[in-house]
Amino acid sequence: MRKFAWACVIFVVVGIIYSQITVFVVPPIGALPEGRTAIMLRLNKTNFIDSPDAMCERIQGGVSLLCRGMIMGAVVKNTTILLRLPYMDGLYLVSTGGKRYDR
Repeated sequence: MRKFAWACVIFVVVGIIYSQITVFVVPPIGALPEGRTAIMLRLNKTNFIDSPDAMCERIQGGVSLLCRGMIMGAVVKNTTILLRLPYMDGLYLVSTGGKRYDR
């Protein structure tokens, strides 16, 4: 019975994290040449693993420097960043469905 209780607790915690947190991956670009990964509170339009490029693709059907800048500005303004980490290319590729966009 104890294992079942722990499994339920872990399931609930994972569910809360998945529904409330976004792993936001900013690829290396001119203003941020080393890139960045941020753990932040989720916004309405963000996925669990997301990036400015993935959001531009979803919203506009393509990626541009202007869209990237607008997305990054909106994200920084409207959420709380909990943790900043180095750029993680694998997570970036997950966010974009395996696509890379020009820097």
